[in-house]
Amino acid sequence: MFDSFPNGVSERMDRPAYHADFSRVYNSGIGFLNKLERGQHFKERGFPSWEAFAAGDWTRALSLAAERRDDYAQELQKAAQLGVPHRRLRVVEFPITPYVQWEFFVLRVRVDVGDDIRVLDARKISDIEKDRPVPEVVILGEVAMYEVVYDDDGNAAGANRFTDRALIRETSLGFDTLYERGEGFSDFFGREIVPLGPPQGSGTRTGSPGSR
Repeated sequence: MFDSFPNGVSERMDRPAYHADFSRVYNSGIGFLNKLERGQHFKERGFPSWEAFAAGDWTRALSLAAERRDDYAQELQKAAQLGVPHRRLRVVEFPITPYVQWEFFVLRVRVDVGDDIRVLDARKISDIEKDRPVPEVVILGEVAMYEVVYDDDGNAAGANRFTDRALIRETSLGFDTLYERGEGFSDFFGREIVPLGPPQGSGTRTGSPGSR
């Protein structure tokens, strides 16, 4: 599974170029969007909920995440109008990292408005990941596939763009297989995320000067 991916030919794009290309392809009549997320530590500078989380303000981080509900609903409405179903698979390692714990509250808002998200315990794919982790990719039909790239500090830095349709199909089949192994988001969230206390350094503040 994903055997051909490491040798695939790609074009490196910086973040603005990636976003522009993604938007162009997304609106061009693709059949679906599949997103596979593997990393456990990221930074999302400029996203108010993450900024509050990073500042240690857990209560505000959750409140700001909930405020994105209308944005996510509009995103899914547009997807429905375009005929582009979305599926997301989130691979999770244990113990759950503070970033993933925070992210799941954002994803819960998405699920609440109809996003299709499943969760896969990384321990269940150890046989697949003997040589390398499964790729962090966004697949837009059979037209384009993007391997999201991050800098050493965990900040989004663009993407590698693939257009080889055979490679895209192979990666999509791998995604489909893992997606079927995944667990429903709500079941995982209730069992593994809800019982957790606020991440270390968070949850004791209900507000802070200058927080967004």
